[in-house]
Amino acid sequence: MIYHKTLPIVFFFAFITLYLAILADAATFTVRNSCPYVVWAATSAPGKPGGGKRLNQGETWIITGDPGTTQARIWGRTNCNFDASGRGGCQTGDCNGVLQCTSYGRAPNTLAEYALKQYADQDFIDISVIDGFNIPMEFSSASGQCTRKIRCTGDIIAQCPAQLRMDGACNGPCPVLKTEEHCCNSGNCGPTPLSMFFKQRCPDAYSYPKDDPTSLFTCPSGTNYNVIFCP
Repeated sequence: MIYHKTLPIVFFFAFITLYLAILADAATFTVRNSCPYVVWAATSAPGKPGGGKRLNQGETWIITGDPGTTQARIWGRTNCNFDASGRGGCQTGDCNGVLQCTSYGRAPNTLAEYALKQYADQDFIDISVIDGFNIPMEFSSASGQCTRKIRCTGDIIAQCPAQLRMDGACNGPCPVLKTEEHCCNSGNCGPTPLSMFFKQRCPDAYSYPKDDPTSLFTCPSGTNYNVIFCP
């Protein structure tokens, strides 16, 4: 009978050990608005409820990412209006008219993208302007074990090509033109004059879907991060 009494204890300590191991590799994202205007921050990740928060200048929002998370993103929305129930809309980055996002935002929006604890215990991080640009952004490590800093702060909106221009943002070529050349649905594409417009102003950011060699970066799992609007 001793075996049956100790078995739950063994499972309990095994669970605690596993929980602490997972917690150690979780990532904290500190999202800060340094813009001179209000930004409605948003996040979406598979298997999680997502979320959103109004950030006045200087305010921060803490997001936690679980190990194994893939295809997750953080972005900012501009010129939003929401009622007391959290229904409304945004000029850029809107996610189906709700404050608490449960889906990706509508282009154009500058994206911080991440996948945690992937191959060789690495986090993969990037900034993407494939869907266009609405807010300058920095995505950087907040841990001493990694010194990675990615920025996209070029004067994209003011210099935006005419066919991509819209109020308060510069749209991406794929959302506007919807061609294989720009969207790369078959996985076989290269840079275009329009993607190069973004790349020249934000060399560290994804400007088209196959832009991995100069735009995808890694940090060890367990690294914490900063996402800064208007760094």
